[in-house]
Parts: sequence; structure tokens; C-alpha cells
Amino acid sequence: MNNTTLLLDPTDNVGVALSDLQPGQKVVLNDIELEIQDFVSAKHKFAMRDFKPGEDILMYGTIVGEATQAISKGYPITLANIHHKTREYTLNPGKFSWTPPNISDWEKKTFMGYRRSDNQIGTANYWLVLPLVFCENTNVKLLQEAFENALGFSNPNPYEIQIKNLISDFQHEKITETVPQKTKNNQPRIFENLDGIRFLTHDMGCGGTRQDAESLCTLLAGYINHPNVAGATVLSLGCQNAQASILMEKLSLIQKGEPKTVILCDQQQEGTTEQLIQKAITETFKGLIEANKIARQPFPLNKLVIGLECGGSDGFSGISANPTLGRVSDLIVALGGAAILSEFPELCGAEQNLINRCKNEDLANKFVHLMETYNAAAKRVGSGFDMNPSPGNIKDGLLTDAIKSCGAAKKGGTAPVSDILDYTEYLKTPGLNLLCTPGNDVESTTGLAGSGANIILFTTGLGTPTGNPICPVIKVATNHKLTNRMTDIIDFNSGTVITGEDSIESCGNRLLDLIIQVASGEIKTKAEQNRNYDFIPWKRGVSL
Repeated sequence: MNNTTLLLDPTDNVGVALSDLQPGQKVVLNDIELEIQDFVSAKHKFAMRDFKPGEDILMYGTIVGEATQAISKGYPITLANIHHKTREYTLNPGKFSWTPPNISDWEKKTFMGYRRSDNQIGTANYWLVLPLVFCENTNVKLLQEAFENALGFSNPNPYEIQIKNLISDFQHEKITETVPQKTKNNQPRIFENLDGIRFLTHDMGCGGTRQDAESLCTLLAGYINHPNVAGATVLSLGCQNAQASILMEKLSLIQKGEPKTVILCDQQQEGTTEQLIQKAITETFKGLIEANKIARQPFPLNKLVIGLECGGSDGFSGISANPTLGRVSDLIVALGGAAILSEFPELCGAEQNLINRCKNEDLANKFVHLMETYNAAAKRVGSGFDMNPSPGNIKDGLLTDAIKSCGAAKKGGTAPVSDILDYTEYLKTPGLNLLCTPGNDVESTTGLAGSGANIILFTTGLGTPTGNPICPVIKVATNHKLTNRMTDIIDFNSGTVITGEDSIESCGNRLLDLIIQVASGEIKTKAEQNRNYDFIPWKRGVSL
């Protein structure tokens, strides 16, 4: 890779600017010499030949757009001269041959995790407190404040003193306090083997469709069944659509080992708020004692289940960070582990490649059915998949959903597709799985954890603080500028691929080393340090 331009596939007819290109600058790609005719900013694309209106724009070896007007060789590709278009796909997986990567350097490596009775392995050990309905959010927050302060899991707020100083200034008093650096609570931990208590809140459970209530219960069952969760305390009002009986039924369908402890507290049965909270505290504390008896021990890397996510993407995402995740995904799959690729709106244009990789026709049919049903539902409310790119995506070079999607699909590497999961379906099969979620960062990461990912890899070119309550989220930057500008949210820099310091293979190898450290509890992700515990279930229905 040179440091100015790139051709992603020999069949492409547009090139990518790796740095700003000036008018008159000479470029040679794939034996084609051209002169840049107008300024092309880094991450954007330029025409490798003359285009007539209606001709296809090719990137990643496939159709990602269509010329809407004549474009001369050397001119930038913009939304003024192209629009979204994808190649038609056929439902014929055919024979797919995969050459796995060399895993000899990784076969004997281990991470320190927590074994559950069903042989799932956790990368953390949490107790979970969650509401079945939004009416219980306040009570969840009461429990959160009480437990975190008492058990040493709370962090001081570094901005509180800043506000106090502003009050002092407003009242014309002398400012005596300074803003401290963000530090961990120095209070000793009561439970050494417990990584924390996680508290979920949401705006669902009643008032919506019965389907959304059932979907919520299935999602919450996935969180309770998650390998990073030792047990759960569930708050219910009592009269809501999302009944405790539905939750327990959904949990019974996916639990394989000894049932986890689930403490149910129903406010309409308990009486006063005080009685509800006292019961929840007493029973939860007993659960924490049991959860603390589990200690970390070594496990092979085939016990890792990595979720593959992107957000705040840019024109480098499909060149550096996403292929780096693809390398890690291929390594994990080759080792016998599992990878889960999400965000179906961001696979639009990459369908044929994924269909070809499905292990059988039934999987291909399920993938296409979920894609087409989802897209049709979006179109009914005036927003098809083609409207997925955000203003930030477009500004940084992802002009069409197909351009964005073909880069996003790189997170899934090259391995065969072993299973297709609808939203809230729990992982059943090792290998590469495709999970139907929205492109919305938090809704998607929420779904990945609910389907059993015990580590989430999250690429970003623009920067986003997204995290998850129960699953470590490793943030992978696509470029040096972002890494240096937002040091508080970035865990790993793949910008070394853009500058030529790393190959995709070496960058992926370094990332897998970091994953092992995070999975072992040796390194806390920036999202964990910043308490980015984001949880948003996907609503598919209407509100009633």
C-alpha cells in the first residue's frame, strides 16, 4: 500500500485517497496513470476512467453505486454525481472453499475466564439487576446507588467539584477546590472475584406490542444466560405485558447447565417500595456471596465469542479496522471459537459474497429472508437500507450504503457462514454467525451481548463512546488522528495499516493479543473505565 492512493480490487473503477490529493497530482494505480482534476480529500474516491450517466461504480470488486451524470477521469466521486446501487444476488451458495489462517502461534494460548455450569466461559463475573418494565427504572437506580457505594464499585464524579466552583464563583465566594483527575474509588472491594453489579434500565415492557414485550423477555433471558453473568435480580411491577413467566420460559429454552439464580421481586405483591427494595437487597447480597466463589482459570481461545461491530465509520473503516477484525474473526473461527457479525442494513451490497459463504441453502434462504423483510419494513416508513449512511459517514467518504456495507462486511473475514441468527436468537454454532440487528450502534451491541458474545470488537473512524453493561467493548480506531484526538475512548489503533506500518495480518495479531488481556481481566477497556454501560433493546413494533 502506498501512502497516497489505493485500489481495493483490481476490477474497481474508482480509487481511494489515503491522503489529500491536489489538482494536477499524478496517480498510478493498477497500471492506470491519471491526473487528479479537482481536490479529493483523504478517505474519498476518484474516477479511474470516464463515466457516462447510468454506468456502475465498482469498489471491493462489486457494484456500490451508479453515475448520475458524466464524470471525467481524475475527478472526485461525490453524492452530486453518484447514487446508491447494488449488484443483484442469486440464492445459490454453491461450493465454497476456505483456507483457514495459520493458527500455530495461538493454539496453546489461553485466557483467564470464569466457567459456568453449561461450559460457557465468561470474560467477566457480574451480577445483573434489571427491570421487566420501565416503571421499575427508579427502583433499579435506587439499588444501583446503594450497592455501588457500599461495595466500592462507584467512581467519584470529577465534574462535581467543577460545578461547586462555578456556584462559588456565582455567589462571589473564594474558590478553594480544584478539579481532581478521574480516579478509581479507593474503598476496598468486598467481593474479590466479582467484577461488578450491572444495572439495566429501558423504556419497554408495556404499552407496546405483545411481540415487543416477548422480544424484550427473550433479550433479557439472553443477558441472564450470558457467560459473564453469575445471576440476576429482576424487578417487576406485576401488571405489565413483559411478565416474569415469559422471561423464565425464554430462559429455560436456552439454559443448558444448572439454572442460574434469578431473584424475582414483584412490587405489586411486595407492597411498599421499601419492602420491595429491602427484599431485593437481602436476596441479592446472598447471590453475590455465591458469585464470589467463582475464580478465574485458564481456558483455550476457542471459548471466545467475539461480536463484530462498527460505529462512527469513515472512509478508512473498510481498509484498516474492519479487515483487521476480519483477520481476528478468521483466527478465532479457525481455532474453533465463534464470531458474530451484526448490522444487517450495513450488509446491503455484500449479500452475494455472504450467500456464497453460507454452508447450505437453508442458511442462505434465512439470510435473504431476514434482509428483505427488514428492508421492506424500513421502506414502509420511508427509509430503506439505502438511507443508512449518516451525515458523518458521508462527510468522511461513505457516500452510499453499498460503499459502507462492503467495507463493514470485512469485519466478518473470509470464513464460511455457519449460522444465521434473528434478533435475540442465542448462539448455537461455533464459526461465523450473522446476527440480524439494526445499524444503530447501541441497539446492535445490545443484541450482540444478548446472543452470547463475551467480547465485542467495535471499529470507529469518527469516534463513539459506546459500551455495554456486561460485555467488554474494545474500541478500534481506523486512523492515527482519531487515536490521538480521542485517547479516552480508543483502545487500539489500526491506523498503522493506512500508513504502511502494519499489514492486516500483523495488526490483527496485535489485536488478538489485546483481546486475550481484556478477556483475562488484565486490562479494562476505555468503555469500562468510563462506565459506558449502554443498553437499548430494538423495538420492532408500534406503541399502543
